[in-house]
Amino acid sequence: MSVNASRPAPLLRVEDVVVEYPRKGLPPMRALAGVGLEIAPGEVVGIVGESGCGKSTLARAVTGLAPAHTGSVTFDGTPVGAMGRRRRAPGLLPLQMVFQDPNASLNPRRTIGAQIQEVVVARERARGAGRRRSDPENAREAVEALRRVGLPDGAAEKYPHEFSGGQRQRAAIARALASRPKMIVADEPVSALDASAQAAVANLLRDLSREEGIALAFISHDLAVVGALADRVVVMYLGRVVETGTVEQIFNAPQHPYTQALLAAVPVPDGSGTRPRALTGEVPDPGSPPPGCRFHPRCPLAVGRCRSDEPALLRAPGATAEPEVACWVAQESGPATHTAPAPPTA
Repeated sequence: MSVNASRPAPLLRVEDVVVEYPRKGLPPMRALAGVGLEIAPGEVVGIVGESGCGKSTLARAVTGLAPAHTGSVTFDGTPVGAMGRRRRAPGLLPLQMVFQDPNASLNPRRTIGAQIQEVVVARERARGAGRRRSDPENAREAVEALRRVGLPDGAAEKYPHEFSGGQRQRAAIARALASRPKMIVADEPVSALDASAQAAVANLLRDLSREEGIALAFISHDLAVVGALADRVVVMYLGRVVETGTVEQIFNAPQHPYTQALLAAVPVPDGSGTRPRALTGEVPDPGSPPPGCRFHPRCPLAVGRCRSDEPALLRAPGATAEPEVACWVAQESGPATHTAPAPPTA
């Protein structure tokens, strides 16, 4: 991935990361096949793609929860390696993750306040503070963290089952904030919520990023949410990044046929009578990806080279610093000169 000189030095740098999972009697499933990614301080990056494209594995690799077979992940100058259940480098506390299901990520046997206080204690220990903070001080900070995410003071004394789904996700975000993070990786944080809670939690994450300068990697299959939230979009397919650019570039002039297909499948309630178009075909087995461009079996624009040579993520001819696209057709024809067939009209 090329470096854009107009952006500040990256807070997170992912370089050629490969993650594989063994399968009995079958080739290993390569969930990530050489992924590169950079996120600047305070930047909101949406990571999108179909189920099985590697989004969640990328989130786990970034936070050290999935070991990288090759490649490297660096956060704020600190290498991120695979971590055991009780081992986390002190320098990585400012890198936090919010999971899809708060029921699974919160301890049902402890109050929300106690779980947040645990993070506060770990943070102060990592800082090497000379004075040990008192329990009342930690409790006050837990209350303040919950207040920042829109939960009442009494929430600290409650258990996770006493909250709604949206409130539990807010509590999980409050726990992440207690570490005073520089970056949050949010893996499908709104997909398990109802529509009103989705909007509230997405707006909360956006506001926290804008107001406090927290970088955010927002992983989602919902392009509408990503379009309203992100500064930049990374599109993944079968373990690789196929396109990246600003929200305006990706939504207004997508270069990769896969990106075009994803956008064509998004309902647009504008009264135009255009029906969303589902992407045809199935995602191939990551353990046995097709040769050449991984999208070519489903691509309406595939040419001979697409079936034999895998394209690198490069800037299309005539484009500015972004977008970058891994597509032979786009790289040879230049921006906005190729388009997948239009969706059918009503």
